[in-house]
Amino acid sequence: MELRDFDYNLPKELIAQQPLERRDTSRLMVLKRDRQEVEHRSFSDLPAFLRPGDVLVANDTRVIPARLYGRKETGGWVELFLLKALPLEQEGGHIWECLIKSKRRIEPGMRILFDETLSARVLDRASDEAWRVSLSCTGNLYEVLQRIGITPLPPYIRRQRGTEASGDRQRYQTVYAAHDGAVAAPTAGLHFTPVLIEKLRQAGIETVFVTLHVGYGTFQPLREDIVERHTMHTEALAVSPETAAAVNRAKAEKRRIIAVGTTSTRVLESMTDEKGMLRSGEDETGIFIYPGYRFKALDGLITNFHVPKSSLLLLVSAFAGRDFILRAYAEAIDQRYRFFSYGDAMLIV
Repeated sequence: MELRDFDYNLPKELIAQQPLERRDTSRLMVLKRDRQEVEHRSFSDLPAFLRPGDVLVANDTRVIPARLYGRKETGGWVELFLLKALPLEQEGGHIWECLIKSKRRIEPGMRILFDETLSARVLDRASDEAWRVSLSCTGNLYEVLQRIGITPLPPYIRRQRGTEASGDRQRYQTVYAAHDGAVAAPTAGLHFTPVLIEKLRQAGIETVFVTLHVGYGTFQPLREDIVERHTMHTEALAVSPETAAAVNRAKAEKRRIIAVGTTSTRVLESMTDEKGMLRSGEDETGIFIYPGYRFKALDGLITNFHVPKSSLLLLVSAFAGRDFILRAYAEAIDQRYRFFSYGDAMLIV
């Protein structure tokens, strides 16, 4: 399967640079797979397209301010982008995999100072692109990051270096975010408001949560021309016993499971067995979903519009069919939908 078959031309002005004033006023394109039909609505109309008994599965990870700006002990600025915490411990420190930018060469042993409460020491290479560092922190690391870190927006959202636009920290976060660890938002969830979630509940639609800490790999393009050669990044996930029970009960009662986003999809498909039973627990997943994949858990999907030739576009193409997805994307461009993280949404049923 060739990656070029999942390309499309997107006018740059359709890449959303700012969130809308209200989350649920985003547009919603509804794709009906059985009829191959498309309908244009507002995200606030979502309850009209769901059924009593449907279960929404959303990702409650919380984006951390993972971009840090500091200086070497010898002078010169350094940018650190925290990717993920590693299961290694040092006395008085936290070990993280990260990206490092500097005008001069990075060397193991180099020390980086951020403020009086946080510093880093470079340990060694984690990969061709990433490094392992030891963070020394006075107090709670996540509280320090909230104070001095910058929200790590995708590269297609333009911000002046070292700053974040007013509202990014709050709006590049779901209203139900609960567990620190992501460096990118599960963007399909950005459209939900507490009022909308309550309307869904009153309509008999249940919302449950899984956790997948979205990594930097979500931004990275596929580098292989042949889709099957690509290797996905891994991300930490967790499914509570309560969520597993709710999903398995719905499945047994022939009720629909609707994933809120590709990250929730990856959790469900990773933790569901061949009999369709979702297991609880903590794990990591590197699942790569592309056309030809047989879904075990999903009956519907809420998602944003994705970057050309990306693993996310391949996933939605696997669920709805490549031709239908690309036709819908062409219609979205014609109708001037807003694309990517701060853009509009799609419901596939």
